[in-house]
Amino acid sequence: MKIYLDTSALNRIFDDQSQPRIYLESSSMLVVFVLIENQVVDIVSSDVLLFENLQNPHNERRTFVGLVLERAKSFHAINDKILKRAQEIEVCGIIGLDSLHLACAELLEADCFVTCDDKILKKYRGNLDVKNPTEFVMDIIKGEENDTE
Repeated sequence: MKIYLDTSALNRIFDDQSQPRIYLESSSMLVVFVLIENQVVDIVSSDVLLFENLQNPHNERRTFVGLVLERAKSFHAINDKILKRAQEIEVCGIIGLDSLHLACAELLEADCFVTCDDKILKKYRGNLDVKNPTEFVMDIIKGEENDTE
């Protein structure tokens, strides 16, 4: 299974853990990182992720996310096709880097786009399966349970 993790998901573990939703999504991202490490899922990446990560002013976060992205099995550079698709996505109200992330994930043929961004979760209407980290991990667990029955 190929997944695209946007920067909101990649950085969730660094957010304020006093809020239950953030704590749950952070815990789920730790599971996602284990799934990547154990090659249960493959991550795919893009110029957009690298660019956005380089903009992070926190060195430890930038380094951690960079190490995760080094594990990507596929990578997509920005090209005219991605820019065109991002413009189409923007019609739904998802703009800027978010539309570029989605366009890259689509062209990389990711099975799932994992994000903590409510706007993306509510507004995206493309071909990707878009989930927050908790939903994604629960689906993986359910799938494993079904495999053992």
